Amino acid sequence: MTEIQRHERSAPIREVEFTISESTYPFVAASERSGCRIELAEMLPRGDGEYAEFFTITDGDSSEVAELADDHESVDARLLSESDESSFFEFHVSGDCPAVALAELGALPQVVRADNGTGRIVAEVPPQCDTIEVTGTFLEQIPEAEFAAKRDTDELTTPFSRTGFRQELRSRLTERQHEVLEAAFEAGYYDWPRGCSGEAVAAELGITSPTFSEHIHAAERKLLTMVFERPRSETESEQP
Repeated sequence: MTEIQRHERSAPIREVEFTISESTYPFVAASERSGCRIELAEMLPRGDGEYAEFFTITDGDSSEVAELADDHESVDARLLSESDESSFFEFHVSGDCPAVALAELGALPQVVRADNGTGRIVAEVPPQCDTIEVTGTFLEQIPEAEFAAKRDTDELTTPFSRTGFRQELRSRLTERQHEVLEAAFEAGYYDWPRGCSGEAVAAELGITSPTFSEHIHAAERKLLTMVFERPRSETESEQP
């Protein structure tokens, strides 16, 4: 390990936070107009400064969100899924986006959220980047943003892993499987010692024990598959 690598591993990781209330940015405008919450689940680079951003919209009108996105030349929106309470969008962005600006400066956006017209962005700045320079340049590029806080954190977080994982798991589970898994967790079924039996959870849900067992095992199998499944490229490379 080189001296530079040792320094980067020991150097603190800065977490910077900004607020934005300017409605020229789609995620802020949509939350203000619909009175909803918009939260970034995943952000993937597409090259040449373009990114795919995946947002969860809670308690909002999906058609209204799509119309707002269409008003911005740098944003292409696609509705991926929708339920009674939320919708899941993919936005293809190429500029004039706070999260993209931070990513292009080397920071790792962790939270991009807007509630009722107020946006909040939290990003981690790796040790190899100058926090003051990143912050200053970002505020120059996005003058509507306001610096809110700076903190130290122990290690870099994989961007949006928790939210993205939850969204992917939710898409794989049926409504009943999700309900059974959540109820079992909340009741202490997975605690040690176990706080609640499967029979008790089944009774609470108004289903039989065999039905509970069927759904909980199916949900657990899908969860474990997400944790341990390997990319297709890896498995294909091992084939003779």
